[in-house]
Amino acid sequence: MKFTCQKQTNMEDINLLVVEDDPNLGAILSEYLIAKGYKSTLCRNGDEGFKEFIKGGYNLCILDVMMPIKDGFTLAKEIRRVNTDVPIIFLTAKSMKEDTIQGFAIGADDYIKKPFSMEELLMRIKAVLRRTQTNPKNQQQDEYQIGGFLFNKKTQVLKGLGEDKKLTSKETDLLELLAINLNDVLDRTYALKKIWGDDSYFNSRSMDVYITKLRKYLKADDRVEIINVHGKGFKLLFND
Repeated sequence: MKFTCQKQTNMEDINLLVVEDDPNLGAILSEYLIAKGYKSTLCRNGDEGFKEFIKGGYNLCILDVMMPIKDGFTLAKEIRRVNTDVPIIFLTAKSMKEDTIQGFAIGADDYIKKPFSMEELLMRIKAVLRRTQTNPKNQQQDEYQIGGFLFNKKTQVLKGLGEDKKLTSKETDLLELLAINLNDVLDRTYALKKIWGDDSYFNSRSMDVYITKLRKYLKADDRVEIINVHGKGFKLLFND
């Protein structure tokens, strides 16, 4: 049995599954999300969460990692067996790099460490939903037209306006995320966790170096630029 993610555009149509074993935190999360205009269903453990998920209709799952009966990683694996598209955000009190990497290896879209603010969670939810909405600019593909450039993620080549440039794996991954979010903000923390596995200071500085390299590659077309968005991340702009 396979389920597909129902991707909606209106906030009131977004159905969230929250699986959190802490009754107080779970209730606060669910009530906050409902107050912000989302539909929210709360489950207390992974087993209950999976039974609820297979009923269908969920647009995003928020899963605690450490839970009784069935932990969040196990639940996420079961969800991915029946639905490869639905976004998953993990909540965890752990800070181990290995746990973060495991979460993304399973197919997580984001990873939030406790304690966190409700505003941060809301921002992460909106960012993940923007990336996964049914919108032509947000659909992952093999080739992306960026101004006068043609970027092929499979061959890792950026063509156009002079010499073709063979990109490294990190450059390819980063440019793809920027291209998917063309003219929209690419969240810095998401990019770090997605590509480097965590958002440590060292990895953050490394990403800045790659951003500088990509800017150099794209400067041949003055309609294209990568800008910093203070406190948020980066934006790949194409001004036609």
